[in-house]
Amino acid sequence: MGGDHGPCVTVPAAVSFVNKEASAFLTLVGKQELIAAELVRLKAENHPRLAIVNATEVVTMDDSLEVALRRKKDSSMRVAIAQVKDGLAQACVSAGNTGALMAVSRYVLKTLPGVDRPAICTILPNQKDGPTYMLDLGANVDCEPQHLHQFALMGSALVAAVEGKPRPTVGLLNVGEEDIKGNDVVKQTAVLLRADHAKGLINFHGNVEGNDIFEGTTDIVVCDGFVGNVVLKASEGLGRFVKNALTAEFKRSPLNMLGALIARGAIKAFSRRMNPSRYNGASLLGLRGLVFKSHGGENAYGFEFAIQRAFEAARHDVLSRISTTIAQWIPQGDKPAPASAPDQHTTA
Repeated sequence: MGGDHGPCVTVPAAVSFVNKEASAFLTLVGKQELIAAELVRLKAENHPRLAIVNATEVVTMDDSLEVALRRKKDSSMRVAIAQVKDGLAQACVSAGNTGALMAVSRYVLKTLPGVDRPAICTILPNQKDGPTYMLDLGANVDCEPQHLHQFALMGSALVAAVEGKPRPTVGLLNVGEEDIKGNDVVKQTAVLLRADHAKGLINFHGNVEGNDIFEGTTDIVVCDGFVGNVVLKASEGLGRFVKNALTAEFKRSPLNMLGALIARGAIKAFSRRMNPSRYNGASLLGLRGLVFKSHGGENAYGFEFAIQRAFEAARHDVLSRISTTIAQWIPQGDKPAPASAPDQHTTA
């Protein structure tokens, strides 16, 4: 129900995804009459792998954390997350208020033993035609070295599970590659990561700079949420700027339009590769359940990618692998959270 568009985007995306993925079952959480009407419009009201769970309230993009947590206890967001907690679904996908989603998820699901703060992780394209995983992207504006250290461990477990890389490389985002550069937090984090690298626990590449993100220098880039969110929004804006500028230039004259016609295939491939919607779907790592955040303004095409990311995380048992990694590498008294059930069941 959340985001800028609600069911007119989330429901078509869900229908499209289950039609492509035969092993997926989606539960649509929200106001039943609105979701049912959208399913009727899409001629999917009797789809065997789509179900509706009613929720009477909606967390808006302007709601405060207090409203989301204390006043709207029957919101679609909270009910969807509760589905994960109760074992009725393996992952939750939401396009709603990011702050509220993180707060409600943390309150309902709790963090994994050994994790101080959850982090938002997403993928960005790189020149090697592969993904660069980056975290944190806004959940934690101010971080201590131990937080960045935990982000690196969780990111390594995620990439190892989803990408099939047993030792993914980790880069620490800094203002230079040299060890003497950066603030105290970054320098102290590097010490922790180098120690883990020496033990064979993590494949630490070293400091990386902003250009390394898109060059694909490392599989994972770690930073605090303030820096990460700025990088993410700037890169998305640049991608749209380049796309719009190319379109405007090709329409400027008949000769340019002819050139665009000749290069149509290459332009279409470039546009697809640079489309931010293809990289939609950020995971909230460090929780006792899988929660994925879609951009609030995404269309159905982009929201479907968020569902895909959640489905892949459930299929590769990312939660169990992160739990095991944290339990083995960070001393703590509790045992890791139990592995999720085998059915690929996601709430949207």
